[in-house]
Amino acid sequence: MSALNLLDIAPDTDPHRPRPGVQRVLSADGANLILFSFAPGQSLPDHKAAHPITVQALRGELDFSYGSETITLTPGSIVHLPAYEVHKVEATSESGNPSTPAILLLTMLTK
Repeated sequence: MSALNLLDIAPDTDPHRPRPGVQRVLSADGANLILFSFAPGQSLPDHKAAHPITVQALRGELDFSYGSETITLTPGSIVHLPAYEVHKVEATSESGNPSTPAILLLTMLTK
């Protein structure tokens, strides 16, 4: 069993960079957990994952786009995508600041 406090171990973010801070926090049987910390305006442009994923907002607001649809993720919101689906994530202007960045949890379902 592994127990983590995700908000305590979230990576730092540099607001002067276009990409969020990123850190893999768990690699386990069937899943990888990856945390992203976004300053306002930072983004992950169009990309895809080799496995099915879930993305969940833990803090702040993040715009999640898939195809022509964009939804705003807020704490507690979660989205599931099959493998190889193009998507992007962008921190909104309401995403906080560098001392309290928006936090996104990506769970890669490897089995």
